[in-house]
Amino acid sequence: MSKLIKPTLQGKMSKRLNSKRDENQIAASILNQITEAATQQPTKNPAAVALGRLGGLKGGKARAKNLSAKRRREIAQKAAKKRWDRK
Repeated sequence: MSKLIKPTLQGKMSKRLNSKRDENQIAASILNQITEAATQQPTKNPAAVALGRLGGLKGGKARAKNLSAKRRREIAQKAAKKRWDRK
């Protein structure tokens, strides 16, 4: 007689279920783990925050300094046209 083996077990004994906790306790612990992970806020890197702030503080002035007067005028006219088109 050939012995039939379930393909998932592959001849090994199946692991026993943890009988110390019932299904409701297991479900509650899983739910607690999920909610704890969802409520934790990621911390920001202070060096990256400082660098971003530094770029933001000097960004507009440095860009305007590098633009020619003609290009600044074109940008200003385009912005004014967009503002008046909305009204």
